[in-house]
Amino acid sequence: MAKKALVIVESPSKAKTIQKYLGREYVVKASVGHIKDLPKSKLGVDIKKGFRPDYQLIPSKIKIIEELRKASSKVPELYLATDPDREGEAIAWHIHEELKARGKKTHRVLFNSITKPSIIAAMKNPQKLNEDKYHAQQARRVLDRLVGYKISPLLWDKVRRGLSAGRVQSVALRMVVDREAEIKAFKSEEYWQIEGLFLVGDTKAEIKARLAKINGADPELGNQQAVEVLLQSFDENRWRIESIEQKERTRKPSAPFITSRLQQEAARKLGFSAKKTMAIAQRLYEGLDLGDMGTHGLITYMRTDSVRIDGSAQEAAKEYIQNKYGKEYVPAEYNIYKSKKTAQEAHEAIRPTSLEFEPEKLEHRLEKDDFRLYQLIWNRFLASQMTPAVFDQTILNIEGATKEKKELLFRATGSVMKFAGFSAVYAMPGAEENDPSEEVDAENQILTLPPLKKGDPAESKEFFPTQHFTQPPPHYSDASLIRELEEKGIGRPSTYASILSNLQDREYVEKREGKYFPSELGTVVTELLVASFPTILNTEFTAEMENQLDDIEEGKSDWKKIIGKFWKPFEKVLESAKEHMKNVKQQEVPTNIMCERCDHRMVIKWGRAGSFLACSNYPECKNTQDFKKDEQGNIVVIPKEFIDKKCDKCGNQMVVKNGKFGKFLACSDYPNCKFTQAMPIGIDCPVCKEGELIQKQSRYKRLFYSCNRWPKCNFATWDKPVAKPCPQCGFAIVLEKISKRQGTIHYCGKKCGYSEIIEQKAETPTPEVKTGT
Repeated sequence: MAKKALVIVESPSKAKTIQKYLGREYVVKASVGHIKDLPKSKLGVDIKKGFRPDYQLIPSKIKIIEELRKASSKVPELYLATDPDREGEAIAWHIHEELKARGKKTHRVLFNSITKPSIIAAMKNPQKLNEDKYHAQQARRVLDRLVGYKISPLLWDKVRRGLSAGRVQSVALRMVVDREAEIKAFKSEEYWQIEGLFLVGDTKAEIKARLAKINGADPELGNQQAVEVLLQSFDENRWRIESIEQKERTRKPSAPFITSRLQQEAARKLGFSAKKTMAIAQRLYEGLDLGDMGTHGLITYMRTDSVRIDGSAQEAAKEYIQNKYGKEYVPAEYNIYKSKKTAQEAHEAIRPTSLEFEPEKLEHRLEKDDFRLYQLIWNRFLASQMTPAVFDQTILNIEGATKEKKELLFRATGSVMKFAGFSAVYAMPGAEENDPSEEVDAENQILTLPPLKKGDPAESKEFFPTQHFTQPPPHYSDASLIRELEEKGIGRPSTYASILSNLQDREYVEKREGKYFPSELGTVVTELLVASFPTILNTEFTAEMENQLDDIEEGKSDWKKIIGKFWKPFEKVLESAKEHMKNVKQQEVPTNIMCERCDHRMVIKWGRAGSFLACSNYPECKNTQDFKKDEQGNIVVIPKEFIDKKCDKCGNQMVVKNGKFGKFLACSDYPNCKFTQAMPIGIDCPVCKEGELIQKQSRYKRLFYSCNRWPKCNFATWDKPVAKPCPQCGFAIVLEKISKRQGTIHYCGKKCGYSEIIEQKAETPTPEVKTGT
């Protein structure tokens, strides 16, 4: 049978799925991502010739291109079906060029979802290659190359080899560094709140209310003494009902997911990094083997900033909701959501490809994390097509007075769910989404009131003052950093995962307990770049560049003119930075610390692991010491931590050191002896019985424990080993983990099933002073 056409996609797994849908008349092949790129060894952009990029075949893709050429020569038509975004468009153009397909009938097809109806429909309605979209991607690539390859060598020269700068990456890093500075500069202030327990109505119903106003103004209670003075002044005979407001309120569902919101919610609800979320979403989009159900793409394309939903999907949702939840859960008209001005409305929001793939049907057919993300996408989409939640809200104001005639107002707010609506499927939007477009109520209780009217008396039973302190802004998490990047217009949703990943890979930030902390290296690099390239590190400038890239894609601007406009001022600043940027490598900052070996003054120097103290008498004296700065900025020497172990090489005492991958042991006679060892934890290996367990750190800064005889012995564990035999099976050790819900847990290192809560999670008490009237 003669083949009709060659269809080229990016992913082999996607190619496999599409081949099943199209049948044997078509040949479906994969490019496995980009086939051409700028060279790594040089700039690869000819500035004098209109910023012409020097794209070269990626060496590992030469064999793939040869296979594509061979397949292309046997068919009359070519369908370029790479991803429907800028990167996919660039791949399509490069494949077109390499296959010398100019004389061949060539089509561009966009698959928004990998389902048979979607594939067939796209093949019947092919498009032309989009030159404007290709130029937008090319402009971004050239722009990023100019910034990265011109600034990075400066950092190599001034700080250390191997560092990199990025047009968007460096701005994101600055945000993390600036947030850390805000936190350190923050001065916490004490404040107090007062809650009162009141008896109202004939039944003396108990109502909790919070002090909201004093003489019509917000209370300002800065210390316990002020609270006690105020409480003593209360006139207990003056309490009465000032007003009762009861009204029905509705809460609309959130829009279906766009890329950035999916990353934020997956981080918040599932604990996924942006990189992990996108990797799972890619699999769900490309198609997964569902056993007897076949191979199917489960979600629409996952790189989108549009909240548009196709009419057929809305109709299917309407029918599904009506059958499963009832007519009252279906809105009279479809819910329509408004995208941002910059959104590409050609794309849909992220949604399930078919409502026949209910999450409960797939739970045992998908990997655990794949299922959890799919369920999140399913629930969000379904909820977006449902009726609002309806609840009755009650605001009760109780007024009183002090003996000095100051007016007091206590307020109780509560709500009772009347109709669940969309919240039967997806949690109600609120503070956890931090969406400024959605009003958040202070609902602190369910208010069930006896018959009351304005002017009825109330009786105070007890008051509860609570102490609080103002809090600094929190460290960024994946969710909050992505939200900030999105709100400021920095980068695009498709780039957020790689930005966050690069910051960690470059060791510019550390991620601890889900929060981003700038490293010393990240802080130093940011300070240098801000001083030398204030425009490049400016959020408004970066956001405006994104808008100009969008203009190129829409055919409104010429990409070469945009790059030229950027390059001229950048070139001048670059020349100035080469001369004036501070050289951290050569910098020696004098201190008042004296060398313990030769009594010369110690200086602060910069090395691969960061700053350290070194003797100013170098090279005669090679003494070094670690240090830290206290809250006042004073230098504090960190004493060497000697351990009861001799160096295997020279017999001197071993000391504990901090390095790139955590703590390790080193000879105290360094640099004369450079012997090092991983950090032992004092427990023999329970598997080989010959080695001992050591503490190590993965490339992602996560601690783990393994046998020091690796690879001869491959025992390793993420959880901390404890030298206690398993009481169930007798295995030599148990492992310890901390559960947020349960506390400290010990379980069998051989996983026989033994598990025991050793220490229950403690409840954190609220500082409280009880004062009666």
